[in-house]
Amino acid sequence: MALQWMILTYVVAVEAVLAAVLTIPSPKLLKYRLVSLVSLLLQPALFIVPFAGFQLLDIYWKNEHRLMCTSEICTAAERDRYEKSIYKAQRNVILCASACLLYWCIYRICKYYKEIQSLEEVEKRYKKQ
Repeated sequence: MALQWMILTYVVAVEAVLAAVLTIPSPKLLKYRLVSLVSLLLQPALFIVPFAGFQLLDIYWKNEHRLMCTSEICTAAERDRYEKSIYKAQRNVILCASACLLYWCIYRICKYYKEIQSLEEVEKRYKKQ
């Protein structure tokens, strides 16, 4: 069960690096080529949104059907295990939300750079006239 969380962790790390690289100032030619490369990768990387959504549903279902351990009958070890599972679930929710948010941020950054590039081309055409 930990494999999907490792995949999601690596995807979030790659998305964070891509977002950082896209926002670092660099020469225009390098920036445009990088944006075009990332734009090509965005469509296949869209799998992360339904994957994270499915993981969120899985966390919700497990939370609804989790055995509660709040009474005096529970031992200290059971209480610790219960709290640990709650913390892991909270961490995984944050991971899923950050995967979707970072994907959206990268998409918007690429879209803004493409709009800026098209506006610069329009400005060049008007200056030539």
